[in-house]
Amino acid sequence: MARTLLKRILQAIGVMLGVALILFIMLRIVPGNPVETLMGEHANQATVDRMTAELGLDQPILVQFFRYIGDAFRGEFGTSYSLGKPVSQLMAAAFGNTLKLTVAAVLFAWCLGIFCGVFAALRKDGIPDRLFMGFSLLGVSVPVFMVAMLLQYLFGYVLHWLPISGTDSWKGYILPAIALGWNSAGSIARLVRSTLLDVLQEDYIDTARAKGLGQMGVIWRHALRNTMLPVLTMMAMQFSGLLSGAVITETVFSINGIGRLAVQAISGRDIPLLQGTTLFATMVVIFGNLLADCLYSVLDPRIRKEAE
Repeated sequence: MARTLLKRILQAIGVMLGVALILFIMLRIVPGNPVETLMGEHANQATVDRMTAELGLDQPILVQFFRYIGDAFRGEFGTSYSLGKPVSQLMAAAFGNTLKLTVAAVLFAWCLGIFCGVFAALRKDGIPDRLFMGFSLLGVSVPVFMVAMLLQYLFGYVLHWLPISGTDSWKGYILPAIALGWNSAGSIARLVRSTLLDVLQEDYIDTARAKGLGQMGVIWRHALRNTMLPVLTMMAMQFSGLLSGAVITETVFSINGIGRLAVQAISGRDIPLLQGTTLFATMVVIFGNLLADCLYSVLDPRIRKEAE
């Protein structure tokens, strides 16, 4: 187990370095000078040259890259061109809002998805099955921004039950969490249903029933545990993906999170801010995949045996 974990960590470091290199190259080959974009078209050349030198953009590419890698390992991503603050400070302030939104979204997605998946499997080919699977397909198919705007119109504009934007209170997270978690809930429901139906065909399930165990006892004590193995992998990956920055949701609901910060960096061609948010998102996704592998190994002894 320790050897497998070490191997995964080394792979994660390699992926991070690869992403950092690709990101660095792509941001440098885009035409134009970010200083000119920041200062506007009316800035004189002397001022542009001075700012370029102060930001280190006049140095050789290799010098800029190794300085960028060294600072990134120390958690320093420079100063934002457009906001004038350290990138690490901006991400730390935005991370709290993204974390709250992500936790609310995954709780909604996991509870709704598991319940609908189990209930649909127990009522296979019935009206509840078709109804829940129809809603799950709708959640997977409809874009997040469409769900977000429909929720804003219905619950914010028409009914006036919840705020349309902002996070001044806990109510501000309800609509964004539903919009963000709806897609994940649909994916979990469909996976739980299909996996549970397969598990219920196993011989040990028939044995448990023969011993007099009721339907719900069979589900909770035997079937659901094996059903959750692939579901947990998906849940860990979903959490890391949402935590890395829900760009669309945060933009639609005006939430100052990592995703909205990345949008601001793109629109203003803020290289340090864009590098910081992208590397943060990459790190979170890699950590989520690593956590999913560890959970799978802990819950399934066969995986541990293969790793040894």
